Formats: sequence, C-alpha cells, structure tokens
Amino acid sequence: MNPLISASQLQEQQADVLLIDCRHDLSNPQAGRLAYAEGHLPGAYFLHLDDDLSGLKTGKNGRHPLPDPQVLADKLASLGASRFRNIVAYDAQGGIYAARLWWLMRWLGHDQVQVLDGGLSAWQGDLTQVLPKAAPSQFTFELRPELMVDVNALLANMAQPIFTVVDARSPSRFKGEGETLDPVGGHIPGAINRFFQDNLQADGRFKLATELNAEWQAVLSGVKASNSVQQCGSGVTACHNLLALEVAGLSGARLYAGSWSEWCADPLRPILI
Repeated sequence: MNPLISASQLQEQQADVLLIDCRHDLSNPQAGRLAYAEGHLPGAYFLHLDDDLSGLKTGKNGRHPLPDPQVLADKLASLGASRFRNIVAYDAQGGIYAARLWWLMRWLGHDQVQVLDGGLSAWQGDLTQVLPKAAPSQFTFELRPELMVDVNALLANMAQPIFTVVDARSPSRFKGEGETLDPVGGHIPGAINRFFQDNLQADGRFKLATELNAEWQAVLSGVKASNSVQQCGSGVTACHNLLALEVAGLSGARLYAGSWSEWCADPLRPILI
C-alpha cells in the first residue's frame, strides 16, 4: 500500500476508511483538540499526541515515549479499527503528527495505513463539527519490535558502529543552537542530519518518490536505509523521515523513539555541539 493518499483518492474511499485527525501544537497542547472541534474532515476521529499516541513519561524516557501497545489498540478498537480496515491519518503540520500514527500502526503490525498528502489544506471538501458515532470493533495486534531500537543499542553502536543515526531536527538544533524544547542542546555523536521539512514541497505535500530517493541516497552516502536509525527530539518528526524513506522506496529504517529528549536526560551520555 502506498503510504500516502491524495485528497481526491480519500474522497473516493472515505466511506471505507477510519479517518484520524492528528493535529497538534507542541507549544499549545490543546490546539489540536480545539481545531478539531472547530472543524474536521467528515467522519474523522481525533487522537491526541500526548494522551493517545504517547505513553507515560518518567523524566528519563523522553518527551513522547511510545504508548502501551494494548492501550493504543483498545483505543483504536473503540473507534472501529480492525485488522482489515484502512486507516488514514492527517494533520495540518506537514504530516509530522500523522506520520507518528502511521509508524505506530505499522509497529502494531497494521500495514493498511496511509497519511493524507498535504494534510488538511489539501482537502477540497467541506469540514464539519459533527462528531462521528463510533462502532467499536475488535483490533488485535502483532507487535514488531524490530522496527525500533532503544538507547542501549545506540550506546553499543557508538562502541562498534553497525548503523547510521539520522537526526530529523533542524540544522540549528542539531548544532545545539537555539534549543528551546529540551534542557540540553547538541546531538548524538556520530549522527548525521536530515531536517524533516526537506521531505516536503512548498505546498506541504511530499516530494516525488524519485526526488526523495535521490536526496536520501545522498544523505545516507552509500549506507542502506535498513542500516539507518531515525531519531529527532522526541520520536515524532523522526517518523516523518521514516515515512519519506518509505515513499522513496527505501524501506527498513528503524526508529529510536526516545530520541534526543531521552538521550540528553542522562548527563553521562556523550553529546556533540
């Protein structure tokens, strides 16, 4: 299944998909929920980055740790998700939050998931304030732990490099300049930088697969995508890079979900600026 779906394709298939609004604002965590109440795609449900698409924070596991898979599966089931139903996620932030849900669904073993290319601004139909009536279903999952690595794998990789770490944050944050989200600036030693925004065209849609393929091949410099680990500040925009790699036909990359916010929580872990 193509990881992206166009607005016109979605309008044709809308009756058959489970549509999820993932809008969010890191500086105003209630903004997405308020925007959903003001107007959303017909039939869309809302999932919150902090409340639904992340787990409990301990102060050491990053700003957006992965959710408990059973809790997430139960939430999805309450909205009508099933093993054979296509899920489409959208947002209004270039796909970064929709991509988080896209990756989480694949982590749960559900490949029938797509992101609306261009997000809300690409939608040509009307918006509604009507809340959809959920028809709860059964949603079973088969977790794919091979899609991710933990902090111990990154520490081991520093001693004996096996994979390349790619940081999705902006170049300035990668360099440790202007850090506002985490208490410490810099990056993981050995990491390279690919700003997630570089995956998009000016209109907010993803670049063509051929263009993404060429750009990512240059970023990876001969390293196979399957030998890369994607990270960011908290495991969200890294999913955007993972989605872009999938669009480019470069599968197999993994996610370091704790990302920089977990890495820098331990002062004994090395950093570069």
